[in-house]
Amino acid sequence: MSAQTIIGPISGLGSGVFPSLIFVQGTEQRTLYLDHSPFTVGRKMEKDLVIADPRVSRDHALIVSESGKFYVMDEGSKHGTFVNGERVQRQALERNDRLEFGARDTIYAVFHPQHVTTNTARDFLSQISGIQISNEITDLEKLTIFLDAARKLNTTGVLDEILLTLLDVTLKLTGSERGYVFLKAVDGKLRLAAGRNSKGDLLLDDTTISHSILEDALRANSEFLLTDTSQSLDLTGRQSIVAYDLRTVICIPLRKTQVQTRAREAGAPNPTGDAMGALYVDSRFASRDISKVSGDILHVVATEAASLIENARLVQAEEESRRYQQELSIAASIQQRLMAVTIPEVPYASLQGKNLSCKEIGGDFFDAVNTDDGLAIVLADVAGKGVSAALLASTLQGMIYSQLVAHTPLTDIVGSANRFLTSKRIGEKYATVIIARLRRDGELEYVNCGHVPPLLVCGGEVIRPSHGCLPVGLLPDATYESDRYSLHAGDRLVLVTDGVTEAENAEGEFFDNERLEVAAKLGSMTDIFAAVSKFCGSTPLNDDCTVVEMTFSGE
Repeated sequence: MSAQTIIGPISGLGSGVFPSLIFVQGTEQRTLYLDHSPFTVGRKMEKDLVIADPRVSRDHALIVSESGKFYVMDEGSKHGTFVNGERVQRQALERNDRLEFGARDTIYAVFHPQHVTTNTARDFLSQISGIQISNEITDLEKLTIFLDAARKLNTTGVLDEILLTLLDVTLKLTGSERGYVFLKAVDGKLRLAAGRNSKGDLLLDDTTISHSILEDALRANSEFLLTDTSQSLDLTGRQSIVAYDLRTVICIPLRKTQVQTRAREAGAPNPTGDAMGALYVDSRFASRDISKVSGDILHVVATEAASLIENARLVQAEEESRRYQQELSIAASIQQRLMAVTIPEVPYASLQGKNLSCKEIGGDFFDAVNTDDGLAIVLADVAGKGVSAALLASTLQGMIYSQLVAHTPLTDIVGSANRFLTSKRIGEKYATVIIARLRRDGELEYVNCGHVPPLLVCGGEVIRPSHGCLPVGLLPDATYESDRYSLHAGDRLVLVTDGVTEAENAEGEFFDNERLEVAAKLGSMTDIFAAVSKFCGSTPLNDDCTVVEMTFSGE
């Protein structure tokens, strides 16, 4: 189990705010709240969800909370754990995911990421449930109550409750028996987001609705209304209507607010544009003539519903972004601590280094290790940026450090790192690495794996050795060799990442090797950074910049 998995009550959730499982077994249905982690599933009586079926293992699966997300984890069950029909070992859960534990089809659970039972939400929703269909309350008055409640509820940003509120009022306005809200997923496909019947029960299965009407309404991108289908002359292709005797079907696309506004301003009678989803209601026995419900009111419901859903999604996106930034900040702090370099003090050399990341966390790192073999410095640049590059950089740093203190030859260190990275098949992730080790007598050995050539500043001249090998993680059969130089007192070794040579100014020019050599010849590491800053001006860095400088004193 991950070290981040919360064991015990889930913290950070308000009273009554918990994800839930809607567990369905045959005709029975019950709600289980995921108010602690791990949540256990199996045939044993002490499990949180006990499923008395021989296809369910005694210790079948866990549902765990990690960093605000929920995951289902199979515990080596014989008949498997399934999410939306696919067998999984570990899977992040999304809204309305269908979970099956060994027993398929007849026994399943549906995941809801957040269930709200706060007093505020209950107060607003009670306004809807208290509406009675009568001549004393007009449709417009009911609509007003809905909009007031939904707008206030929208301040919580809880999409599930907004969708259920929308269904409650639409069912009462139309006198329909059941309703569904479908929203488009990232892949553009419609996904059931909420379902409710006139009795207030949640509906988790949309197989008996008229999908042909749903598709036609979205294709036409206008309200689709069918009343008293027994009077319709042509029901070709409407198998669900015939099979389930649906007398009333209403399907209204939910369009993004900006698309609707621009279309209305242009005078379009039926605003066009991509719909974010659809509102669908139907009934076998309509309680009243649906034609009495004004089309304008239904249009307003669709318009306001789209706006509310859009706002709720923005609130959720902002919250997810906030959590991501928080986790990124924690990751950056951890990386900084892991990669903090303690500069060794040796009598024959001095060392300094500095890293500037263009993101919160980056793929550059440098390290310094002093052993009986000499003072070693490491500089690496992982391909890419951000979290993935930082993870690989941390792994590489640990591998190289442990082998340096074990007195492993430099070529063996990079060869080992190359074999590790290529064997893991982590995609187009590789790293340029340079490791240099200076002995007390001034002998310098280094191995350059695809990195920017080092600079040797000797007697006022800059030498750029041409020796180099392939980056680590690129080819599994790569071979590595080292090169050697003899340094004299005052000679300096300068190592940089390509974020220095490829730093750009406003005209798109690179800082490049010539400017680097001039800066290294005339000054120290601080002067190199100053030269880069002056060259770039107000143009931000587009890659991590690292400079390491080692000076041989000869003492």
